[in-house]
Amino acid sequence: TVALPQYAAPQPPQYSAPPSYGSSEEAAKYDFDWSVKDQYSGNDFGQQEQRDGDYTSGSYYIQLPDGRLQTVTYTVQGDSGFIADVSYQGEAQYPEPQQYQPPKSGYN
Repeated sequence: TVALPQYAAPQPPQYSAPPSYGSSEEAAKYDFDWSVKDQYSGNDFGQQEQRDGDYTSGSYYIQLPDGRLQTVTYTVQGDSGFIADVSYQGEAQYPEPQQYQPPKSGYN
């Protein structure tokens, strides 16, 4: 006699519910700031922000190419939306306009 192999029908994988980590009902609370000041490239910008529950406030700034410093101060309280105040320090400086010179022909 010849023994025939016996196979069991494939069973679908069994998955259990993922572990519960509980509800994070703790109110958000943080305070941070960062900045970049690179003299070589002229980049100068940064941000500062703090949050406690539904109240967030902060500001960010950037040194504009025209020499002014732009600062945005903002608050968010619950569902009130983003309320911002934009201010500028300094006076815009622009280079003197130069007369257009078409490129010289490289052909003779």
